[in-house]
Amino acid sequence: QPTDFFTPKIYTGTGASNSLTGLGFQPDFIWIKDRDGGNGQMWTNAVTGAGYHLESDGQQALITQAQGVTSFDSDGFTLGTYSGMNSSGVAFANWNWKAGTTTGLSGGTITPSSYSINATSGFGIYKYSGTGSAGTIAHGLGTAPEFVVAKKTTAIDSWWAYHLYTHSDTSTSGQYYNVLNTTAVRATNSGAWNDTNPTSTLIHLGNGGNVNSSGQDYIIFAFAPKKGFSSFGGFKGNANADGPFCYTGFRPAMVIIKNASGTEAWNCWDNKRNTPVGSKNAAYTVLEPNSTAAETSGSTGQVIDMLSNGFKVRTTSTEVNQSNADMIYLAFAEFPVVSSNSKSGT
Repeated sequence: QPTDFFTPKIYTGTGASNSLTGLGFQPDFIWIKDRDGGNGQMWTNAVTGAGYHLESDGQQALITQAQGVTSFDSDGFTLGTYSGMNSSGVAFANWNWKAGTTTGLSGGTITPSSYSINATSGFGIYKYSGTGSAGTIAHGLGTAPEFVVAKKTTAIDSWWAYHLYTHSDTSTSGQYYNVLNTTAVRATNSGAWNDTNPTSTLIHLGNGGNVNSSGQDYIIFAFAPKKGFSSFGGFKGNANADGPFCYTGFRPAMVIIKNASGTEAWNCWDNKRNTPVGSKNAAYTVLEPNSTAAETSGSTGQVIDMLSNGFKVRTTSTEVNQSNADMIYLAFAEFPVVSSNSKSGT
């Protein structure tokens, strides 16, 4: 079931050691954001380890914070006193992914120094050293990743993100990239993905400094689509409140949308922060992965309907529905229509 591998969570900070349970699994990627604003988008993962994090809203190198996530636990995780993740009385949003397999990966011309993957859910984390020459990393997910984000951990630099549908003409292959930490329009650089889409076995890297500079260390988060669990796609905006419908094959627990054609923010909704207002499927509460800003909420602005088999855009906002613009999305499941074993979801 989707909740065996991914689940959002909301919690209130305590300012003291805080054990958060109820996930149903040990998370390997923990993303935390305060809902009131001011703090960064905190990404902690089991590959770089507890006590370290990255921030998807900025260019910082890997940050040491001993009082951040202090441990990855069998049913959740434990926080220390760091205010960015656990300030007393502050509301936080949190998203959690399970990986867990740390041996058996082989192939490619760049060998990760450590990794954690899950072929069932199509998710992997890979730590590696750049070579300065185009190369490949074996991902072990069994299906070609459709969303890949890379970050240099030893120096200041932007996050570069690959999305299969970042351009309506996929014949342009892997030359396009999006910048996760800004509102920038998609850009072209053969040094990103070596003009080659990921395959069922390999992620391709160019010689660009943001993904593969000699003497620098990097981390990659890779996501492959899995029936009943994850979907990565795109659509053309129509600037109409009766916007496009995107079929995912599940009721989403999380949706992220970016206007790849414009200088607009990334937008994130989930099933924990969004309570029904008006239309009982409507999701109004948005956080921006590229921003430290507080969440926005209300009956106007960026609105989508989370449906049993996908989501429908219900706004004219250029951030998620600009006329004739290329929109990309990531979605992770709450309830599947059909599960990975081809049985009907319940």
